[in-house]
Amino acid sequence: MEWQPDEQGLQQVLQLLKDSQSPNTATQRAVQQKLEQLNQFPDFNNYLIFVLTRLKSEDEPTRSLSGLILKNNVKAHYQNFPPAVADFIKQECLSNIGDPSPLIRATIGILITTIASKGELQTWPELLPQLCNLLNSEDYNTCENEEYGRYGMFCCLSNNLLMSHVSLGVLEFAQFLVLFQLVSPKNDSNQWYLIHPVHFDLMAPFLTAFKNVFLSFFVFQYMLQRTQDPDENVALEACEFWLTLAEQPICKEVLSGHLVQLIPILVNGMKYSEIDIILLKGDVEEDEAVPDSEQDIKPRFHKSRTVTLQHEGGEGEEGENIDEDDDDDDDTLSDWNLRKCSAAALDVLANVFRDDLLPHLLPLLKDLLFHPDWVVKESGILVLGAIAEGCVQGMVPYLPELIPHLIQCLCDKKALVRSIACWTLSRYAHWVVSQPPDAYLKPLMTELLKRILDGNKRVQEAACSAFATLEEEACTELVPYLGFILDTLVFAFGKYQHKNLLILYDAIGTLADSVGHHLNQPEYIQKLMPPLIQKWNELKDEDKDLFPLLECLSSVATALQSGFLPYCEPVYQRCVTLVQKTLAQAMMYNQHPEQYEAPDKDFMIVALDLLSGLAEGLGGHVEQLVARSNIMTLLFQCMQDTMPEVRQSSFALLGDLTKACFLHVKPCIAEFMPILGLNLNPEFISVCNNATWAIGEISIQMGVEMEPYVGLVLNNLVEIINRPNTPKTLLENTAITIGRLGYVCPQEVAPMLPQFIRPWCQSLRNIRDNEEKDSAFRGICLMIGVNPGGVVQDFIFFCDAVASWVNPKEDLRDMFYKILHGFKDQVGEENWQQFSEQFPPQLKERLSACYGV
Repeated sequence: MEWQPDEQGLQQVLQLLKDSQSPNTATQRAVQQKLEQLNQFPDFNNYLIFVLTRLKSEDEPTRSLSGLILKNNVKAHYQNFPPAVADFIKQECLSNIGDPSPLIRATIGILITTIASKGELQTWPELLPQLCNLLNSEDYNTCENEEYGRYGMFCCLSNNLLMSHVSLGVLEFAQFLVLFQLVSPKNDSNQWYLIHPVHFDLMAPFLTAFKNVFLSFFVFQYMLQRTQDPDENVALEACEFWLTLAEQPICKEVLSGHLVQLIPILVNGMKYSEIDIILLKGDVEEDEAVPDSEQDIKPRFHKSRTVTLQHEGGEGEEGENIDEDDDDDDDTLSDWNLRKCSAAALDVLANVFRDDLLPHLLPLLKDLLFHPDWVVKESGILVLGAIAEGCVQGMVPYLPELIPHLIQCLCDKKALVRSIACWTLSRYAHWVVSQPPDAYLKPLMTELLKRILDGNKRVQEAACSAFATLEEEACTELVPYLGFILDTLVFAFGKYQHKNLLILYDAIGTLADSVGHHLNQPEYIQKLMPPLIQKWNELKDEDKDLFPLLECLSSVATALQSGFLPYCEPVYQRCVTLVQKTLAQAMMYNQHPEQYEAPDKDFMIVALDLLSGLAEGLGGHVEQLVARSNIMTLLFQCMQDTMPEVRQSSFALLGDLTKACFLHVKPCIAEFMPILGLNLNPEFISVCNNATWAIGEISIQMGVEMEPYVGLVLNNLVEIINRPNTPKTLLENTAITIGRLGYVCPQEVAPMLPQFIRPWCQSLRNIRDNEEKDSAFRGICLMIGVNPGGVVQDFIFFCDAVASWVNPKEDLRDMFYKILHGFKDQVGEENWQQFSEQFPPQLKERLSACYGV
């Protein structure tokens, strides 16, 4: 017998649905409590589906709300639904997916999606045939919104179904292909329906079906045709299919045989369309005097400081925080379009197929790059940039010819060619820097600096961004040219409109990061600081343009070191004021949220990071500034802020102040250490990383006085270093801090040696020789002295870590020597020989040469 609602119960549910639409907070809270009570009764879900599908006397928002509450219940509790309730809900969904109301149809589609996502598709065999029937039904021609008729119904449901990432087999996928055959689109807009709402770009659940040769051929041929569709909406949606397929593990296996057709289609899609050129004002060559429209300026978000270590053969790494922005340079054409999608697909495919892509590309590239039509030539330069990362090895033989050609393109009469040439050259900056400087670096740098002063704002932006990339790659290679570079960047201050001025700050900050203390020369300081301080004085405390300027000044202060002293006091005081203001605003908002707005805490974060830069750059010179301010009190509040990014920057500043002026930090240690211990939570990677680093710095300064605090942090640190999939930067900082704790308190840390020695050694084997590594290894040696048995099981890892040192200090080398020979003497010559047979040849040779074992 079919379920029927109790009238009184139905009225209660309806009243609850009405109340839930009230703006009153107290009413909302009461509704939430009532919902939680009703969810104890599975029958409640029958009432909700009944209101959605049967109670057509009610208004549509109330019916839809009932369905959305049911959707949430399915999401949270579906496994607890009795079979009779689940069957009733599924039956009602299938019977009513053709409801005349678009809102109710959409709600039912969402509900079906949610049920399917719970693994119910396999036990719901009626669903896909019902979708097929929808497409054959003539009833949907009577829908109020004809455009969203039978195609729209199928599309809404299938899109939701695909987005739920339900796992389907080949048979179910074949049924979806049948759906395509059943549809007989009368015009291009219906072809767009086929691709767009079904979203081939969300077909990850079906990708295993592509191993079936027939199915893959059927789909790929269809999508190749649609990627060339004259309707750009259709072509874009089809192109997104290739982009997403390229990101799937199965891509190489199923797509190899189709590259010969696909690559020319993608390349052709990378040309600017006529409408693109109009929107980008491609015929305007000089616009530098035209003020920027404020809506053209993207909102900026500050990225909090993360402390990293330097590695052998490279700079400090920050892999878990990197947010690469490698789009081509038509940012103001912000809409996703066929050109961008084609370029992105080619980029990802290049990373999948690597140099195997080149036989399909190189014959096209030469014609494109030297084509007389600027639109075609520009697309060729974009192609060259898109494959730079994936096909770099295969492109190396061609670069000696291509790089000079691209440098020539920086002088092209068309601004869009000049701007894309900037971007593509930046993609090959690593190779340029690896060659003799006079060959490519110097000519590229010279032309890029000219383009920084270009008359076209788009070219200025592209050149500034490309130069920042070149700075990161070249580092101190740029030192001989610093005067020339600074002259150009400073001249741009007087030339740039608002948007590009923000990008100029980044280029200056990156230059400071790249050349470091080489910038600390009187003539360079005289060129650089006056315009920066002028901008600093012009901006008000609530102006978000402060973000990039403060970031820039942080890098400059760190690089200039004592050279920043004449400018430090007003900068320091303003940063402290920004922190204090933001904390005060946050307190007022927390106490009276109805009267005050929540503050933008980015102002506080960026100020804390500049204070870190000042402490790092000025060292002991910052002591007097700290002494005359209340920064330690403010820091105590910031370290407990609810926003992770605030805590992240606070701990970075704490570590830098500990190194620069510990006499002001030490009185606060008893209050600070429990907070640091609470933040050793690797779910907030960067917060945890900076807290860990700060504990290590404090340990070195505290010495034996650190003993009372070891118990607050050690267990958490050991847990982090043993945690699977922990980012490398966090592992390294954790290992350094454990070593430093052992250095100052070996008796307290050594008993736990067996629990961390292996991951400790593995984490630090690739770190460059430096003071942090030195103190950590001294700590591990002292702990081995206290607890030699703790290292026995993993001694090979200790040997490997010792061998990673290039040039340890003499007394540290002696510590290594004694431990290695002590172990060898303990086990005897024969056992040592057997043990050392496990060593890789390189390790065996290094230990023999450096330590005689």
